Amino acid sequence: MDKKTKGNEEGLSWYALALIGVGCIIGTGFFLGSSIGIQMAGPAVLLAFLIAGTGTYIVYDSLGRMSAQDPQKGSFRAYAKKAFGPWAGFTSGWVYWMSEMLITGSQLTALSIFAKFWFPNFPLWVFSAFFAALGIIVVLLGNKGFEKIENLLGVIKISAILMFIIIAILALTGVIDGQKGFDHFPNAKNEILPNGLKGLWSALIFGFYAFGGIEIMGIMATRLKNKDDAPKAGKIMLIVLTTIYLITIFLAVTMISWQEHSDKKSPFVSALHEYANLGFVPHVFNGALIIAGFSTMSASLFAITTMLVTMADDHDAPKLLAKQGKLKVPPIALLVTISGLVASIVTARLMPDSIYEYITTAAGLMLLYNWILVLFSAPRLITFSRWDHIKRFIGLGLILLAISGTLLHASSRPGLFVSLLIVLIIVLADIISHFVKGRAKKKKINIHNGKIKSHRHYRKRQ
Repeated sequence: MDKKTKGNEEGLSWYALALIGVGCIIGTGFFLGSSIGIQMAGPAVLLAFLIAGTGTYIVYDSLGRMSAQDPQKGSFRAYAKKAFGPWAGFTSGWVYWMSEMLITGSQLTALSIFAKFWFPNFPLWVFSAFFAALGIIVVLLGNKGFEKIENLLGVIKISAILMFIIIAILALTGVIDGQKGFDHFPNAKNEILPNGLKGLWSALIFGFYAFGGIEIMGIMATRLKNKDDAPKAGKIMLIVLTTIYLITIFLAVTMISWQEHSDKKSPFVSALHEYANLGFVPHVFNGALIIAGFSTMSASLFAITTMLVTMADDHDAPKLLAKQGKLKVPPIALLVTISGLVASIVTARLMPDSIYEYITTAAGLMLLYNWILVLFSAPRLITFSRWDHIKRFIGLGLILLAISGTLLHASSRPGLFVSLLIVLIIVLADIISHFVKGRAKKKKINIHNGKIKSHRHYRKRQ
């Protein structure tokens, strides 16, 4: 059957999907999370982002090829179920839902902090509620509304990043302030790797976290005009994204010393504010940070609501979640998302000093668990060459490096334990669900057999 079916005539082009990907991925994980990576690895954080970009590319190559061959609304969850059975689909879907809920909580906290830059007297919960409400409105717009919003926000984010690059180059070359600023450029091994290989290893998770969002590309791939374009859209998007990340971080650690960067402030705002000393810069980039954070938060809400519906359709969640109403989104699924959002906000507010890093680490790790499942599912569902298998093992190795690196840093370690605890709870829920369904099925069979025996006995008596 031709992939360009009539039903997809009004679908997405590959470059539109790539732009949506950029819009969904560039967010607080990059604008704020990169500062934590810089503190851990120093200028070597560039290598962490390059490694993360390579690992992400390998994962999406498998996901994109599965999407092209067999488009599924459940994307990676549906492929895990096909490859390994119902337990994999259940676990993958709920792990993703929980990880995105955690990400949403951290993003709302970050957005509220950014907003207080302009309105310092307002409490954080007011901003959290405001941005949460806006995010729900985006979800209510449906697929086409979501695509338009993410395209617009993606263009704004890329424009802000290009603005940073231009201003940074002008500052470094002496056009601004009349001084050249390459004094902080690392030129010795101890300057490039100030905390050694251990620091680089610990920072890997924040490189991978900046690429979190390729899952939404898999979910949206079903809307492509030509399904064969799914791999190309993702690959172009990741090449562009990795290039942007490396250039901007290089400029940030060149303009000011890596020790001057703080996890309380975006490295790009710090670099321009301290070096270029332009009064409007903090305001412009504060606005860019809000747009970036809101964009990824909206994408998370859209993805988890969509995932709830597909899980309900596939009997991995209550059927009620998929029941359609007058809205473009099933109302019960939306209500569950809102409830999770409220719980996420409350949790974030209870631990304001440490929640961002813990949640960032836990959510990032849970995304990586699903990426591992993608790499294991792919060779069972599509044809793999020897080179494909080599790439797969390289990708698995890079992901496992990032996961194990969280054990080396005291601030990241709690996130690892939180992520493992959540996965354990989901696995236990799957076991209990399977047991209950099995008993119900057995009881139904026994009742049915009992009716047959009773009917036969009655006929014999006649």
